[in-house]
Amino acid sequence: MTESSVFPDPVYRETVLEPLFEGVKANYAAGMAAINRAHLIMLAETGILPAKDASAIAHALHDIEAKADIRDLTYTGQYEDFFFQLEAELLKRLGDRGSALHMARSRNDIDHTLFRLALRERTHLMLGELHGLAEALISKATSEAETLIVAYTHGQPAQPTTFGHYLGAIIEVILRDAQRLDAAADTLECCPMGAAAITTSGFPIDRERMAELLGFEKPLLNSYGCIAAVDYITGLYSAIKLVFIHLGRLIQDLQFWSAFEVGQLNFPDSLVQISSIMPQKRNPVPIEHLRHLASTTAGRCDMIVGTMHNTPFTDMNDSEGEVQQAGYAAFQSGSRTLRLLTALVPACRINGERVSRSTDAACITITELSDTLVREEGLNPRQAHSVAATVAKAVIRDEKALAEAYDTFAATFTAATGRDTALDDTAFQAAVSAKEFVARRERPGGPGPLALRAAFDGYGGILSELRNRDRARVERHSKANERLAAAFSSLM
Repeated sequence: MTESSVFPDPVYRETVLEPLFEGVKANYAAGMAAINRAHLIMLAETGILPAKDASAIAHALHDIEAKADIRDLTYTGQYEDFFFQLEAELLKRLGDRGSALHMARSRNDIDHTLFRLALRERTHLMLGELHGLAEALISKATSEAETLIVAYTHGQPAQPTTFGHYLGAIIEVILRDAQRLDAAADTLECCPMGAAAITTSGFPIDRERMAELLGFEKPLLNSYGCIAAVDYITGLYSAIKLVFIHLGRLIQDLQFWSAFEVGQLNFPDSLVQISSIMPQKRNPVPIEHLRHLASTTAGRCDMIVGTMHNTPFTDMNDSEGEVQQAGYAAFQSGSRTLRLLTALVPACRINGERVSRSTDAACITITELSDTLVREEGLNPRQAHSVAATVAKAVIRDEKALAEAYDTFAATFTAATGRDTALDDTAFQAAVSAKEFVARRERPGGPGPLALRAAFDGYGGILSELRNRDRARVERHSKANERLAAAFSSLM
């Protein structure tokens, strides 16, 4: 004999059903209202639902929305979830006729449509903040196009370049990340409505009309995929993760450059915190917050993608409700990261005096001297490298500036080649000048003024195109809201 029980079990209610109900209130109530209105309009326009019934349901939906404060609703367990509670309200007002709204649809296609509606709004906001960061960095890079810095490889001083050139590299990564996120946003623009539970419906539904009324570009074609495929989730969070993985590398450089021992980068007092005991301390604490926020965001994205791993290709709670809501935290921490970086990087300043000292101490212009010996003296690259390396070792050993080492260079050249150098002191000074080093590198992508200006122009064009694409999606959503409101009003 089977023991009878009453749904819901108290523990199941407390641990699952009530949190899900609260999640719908917080994230999906508006989307549910839009789906109900659009579906009702489609049922009426296709003749599936008589005009009189459609009008009655429209009035009932309007009445429910006008009288119910979603925030005050509590989960009582009387109905399984938010959907059935809303249907119960329709049945109270219309009797059995109220159930007609659910013809030719399921909670399956409703849910995945709700998730896409929620994600596309959050993605639009993140794209806007990412575009804003790119714009701020392009402006900063343009203003710092001639500001010399020490570039590092393997954690060691390597060559001179400019802050604008460094930021250009970061901008390119951000723009590529923005393109990936934009492509992921496009995957949200296909509507699952009309898939019903799995196989669409025997009713003559109009899936294109549903997509249009809800602001989607088109229906998602395969009905099984509408309720089972999760690539719109995994693709989106993977694209978001890459943004913050890559920004984490910028953040690491900001930390390193601002360390006392390097001192290449300074931050204003408004973005520096002091010590409670050590009077001399100027702690760039925002960088530490940026690092953990970026890592937290990437980790939250991994959590969502990992949850989908090895799940069956079917309608599963692993990709719904609570998992979707958990993912929204990635948008929150991601937003904080992007907004703080947008404020921090434009406010920072390069310490030119420290850059100059490090340039001299580390002999970082020696590469151009080696190149000059190949071009002007006819040495082969290995000979030139050997002469330059010997000069660099002597300069660093003697702790003097490379620009002051002409005699050392001349003697080294003669010892290595058996002849005197044709370079006089003026030519030597040019070959070891950090400013000249940069100016000579006008190849595409280099830090030379013309090359850098061309790059900045290209970045602006890419950013403009990305903004136009996002704007087009938002305009489609906005116009769809207007059409939906007008069509719903006509039913009443």
